[in-house]
Amino acid sequence: MNCIQEIMLLLNSSAGEAYLGEAVTQREHALQAAQFAMVEGADDGLIAAALLHDIGYWIGCGDTPHEKAGADWLAQRFVQEASEPVRLHVAAKRYLCTVDNVYASELSPASLLSMQIQGGLMNSGERHSFELNRFHQHAVRLRRWDDRAKIPGTAVKDPPAYLPILHRVLRSL
Repeated sequence: MNCIQEIMLLLNSSAGEAYLGEAVTQREHALQAAQFAMVEGADDGLIAAALLHDIGYWIGCGDTPHEKAGADWLAQRFVQEASEPVRLHVAAKRYLCTVDNVYASELSPASLLSMQIQGGLMNSGERHSFELNRFHQHAVRLRRWDDRAKIPGTAVKDPPAYLPILHRVLRSL
């Protein structure tokens, strides 16, 4: 089985589980985030990142933070434009809470709770380091789609609609 077949299998199995504290499944959440990325004209790497930003949960991240486990898995298979926004999407939430006073008030209760567990507000050094990362703006866009992708019953494309995009962002070995 190749990695894209594995992703399709995960989207139809592990990702079907409840998204803790939210009214959608992880699958619905992933497909909504990817759809927001497409509607906003994101490039293929960022659409793939939106679709797969929580893959760390689906592959069983154990004690490793899901964003790191997912990004490491993706980096072995896909271009950085797909893996690095995934690595940074939790940091992007912390960053946005730090620099935007309104942002935190728009988060779901579950997202606010997880933000505290994930480190809370960034200090100035963390913020500066995040801003220096060349993928930080991509991660911020992904974060905003992630935050919005929690609407029960939203019509989305089925996972196979993303096959051409995933094929285009595979790493050349």
